[in-house]
Amino acid sequence: MQKIPESIGSKYRFIIIAAERAKQLQNNAKPKIKTRSTKPAHIAMKELEQDLISFEMTPAIEPSQN
Repeated sequence: MQKIPESIGSKYRFIIIAAERAKQLQNNAKPKIKTRSTKPAHIAMKELEQDLISFEMTPAIEPSQN
């Protein structure tokens, strides 16, 4: 398991953010680190580990009761 930065707080959030970043990398986003790896998931986790990815947490939307 990768080292999870304290700013992320949970391993579940780490995985979700890394997955979203990996999708960006698969869609030709430029990596923020230099690495020999070509695997988007590995690159995304390393970027998160080095605190190079910013993210915003939005409040959960409550479903309306109809």
